Amino acid sequence: MDALQLRSAAHSLGAELQVARAHTDALFRLVAPQTLYERPIAERHRLIFYVGHFDAFDWNQLARDVLDLPSFHPGFDQLFEAGIDPLQGQGPRDRPSDWPQLDAVLRYVERTRNALDEVLDELPPERLLTAIEHRWMHAETLCYLLHELPPYLKQRPQAARRDLAPVAQSVRSEWIDIPGGRAKLGQAPGAFGWDNEFPRHEVIVDGFRLARYKVTNGEYLRFVEAGGNPSHFWKRTSDGWTLRRMFDAVPLPLNDPVYLTYQQAVAYARWVCARLPTEAEWQRAAYGAGARTFPWGDAPPSAARAQIDFSGWDTVPVSMHPAGATPEGVEQMLGNGWEWTATPFGGFEGFQSRPYYRGYSADFFDGAHFVLKGASVRTASRLARPSFRNWFRSEYPYTYATMRLAAS
Repeated sequence: MDALQLRSAAHSLGAELQVARAHTDALFRLVAPQTLYERPIAERHRLIFYVGHFDAFDWNQLARDVLDLPSFHPGFDQLFEAGIDPLQGQGPRDRPSDWPQLDAVLRYVERTRNALDEVLDELPPERLLTAIEHRWMHAETLCYLLHELPPYLKQRPQAARRDLAPVAQSVRSEWIDIPGGRAKLGQAPGAFGWDNEFPRHEVIVDGFRLARYKVTNGEYLRFVEAGGNPSHFWKRTSDGWTLRRMFDAVPLPLNDPVYLTYQQAVAYARWVCARLPTEAEWQRAAYGAGARTFPWGDAPPSAARAQIDFSGWDTVPVSMHPAGATPEGVEQMLGNGWEWTATPFGGFEGFQSRPYYRGYSADFFDGAHFVLKGASVRTASRLARPSFRNWFRSEYPYTYATMRLAAS
């Protein structure tokens, strides 16, 4: 890019950064200031960490690493630099009093943003995109955390209200034949992506069968009644099972996808004599040989095609978006819940860490994390590209993760 193109790109990305900042700021306003010192998930930091983390990341990655600007608060730069992903039961033991006062954190955030906004034109687009996508990814992480708080600690936006329709006859999935052929994995050279999205390559996939729909709460309920472990998002009451949504609890919506761990997904698949798709199989089913931008084609996401991009707070029925089906008829491969694959998270052949963020992916190539594909209702549309890969521990129960059955 020449100087004019760089300034134009910085201006456009700067505008998106402002939108992303406003979005995460609004999420923090869903709770009272004192609630920011709660730890909704034992294996994660307190919410106050995330108030400072987004902007500490931006400062450390951009102002310090790219432009070598002097730090104005080295202590906060380090305190808010990195999140954690310990094994269950090995979470941090800090107390609320160990963290700085909210006013001090907000002053740090404001000063960081002001300083960065003055030098956006000097930043390479790739590094700006790193900051923007990092914030969008953590916007979803923040939703996982907020979901674990009891409803009385959250202010429910009007947009979160959804009337419950009468429970219809349960959706029954069917098998869709996916022809064998090429699956294109990874991001195109020169396009932005995270290190685990490269290098682009092709895999030959044998023909297989894939369920038209994600597994529903109603289907998984039969597994639970037979002795399987219930979803972390379910709660048993005297009237039956309820679903813990972001701002309330409702009778279990039988046609919505079930949120579950990888371990639960594997156990359910075995129970019904099926399996999870591999990452390459999922890619083949969603994007064919790689010629289309989205599972349904090249038209951008819309309310008729996908439940994505913060279009709601909770799941909808698995059959709600027939316009978003693949040419073969597989529905909701994008939106309404990430989908577990059978593939352990690891680098593609030829993987290289980014010198400015070496631990982003490589720290999790341990066989304990598995790849998820697709998107949830709380996933930013910027991340809805074919090459994007999500991952979590196999036992992690808090994420908006769903499953779809496959068979050879």
